[in-house]
Amino acid sequence: MSLSFADDVSLNLLQRMKEGGFDFARFHPIDFFAIFADEGKARIAADQFHGESLNAQVMPHEEGGWHLQVSKVMFATHATIDDFESDLEAVVVPLGGQLDGWGVTQEVSRSSA
Repeated sequence: MSLSFADDVSLNLLQRMKEGGFDFARFHPIDFFAIFADEGKARIAADQFHGESLNAQVMPHEEGGWHLQVSKVMFATHATIDDFESDLEAVVVPLGGQLDGWGVTQEVSRSSA
């Protein structure tokens, strides 16, 4: 069974995070992105993602349309990311949006001199 392009990208990103010393033992806010042509539909999608560990924002997209960013505090594993992307896709696609990837801010440790 071959991996989808999105799975391949996610696995590569997770590997680069591991090589960069990312702390997979901690919870992190992971940002998931979607693009919509219509602001109203982006806001309808955003309204589906509320809760203690969730935050959703809608903003104009630099290339036109509307950008939905959903942040979820979670462990950064392929399974948890894939599961949440599936949940997001189930909301976004019927509203005419499309997924636009995910990301996480990696803290850079600074050694004192």
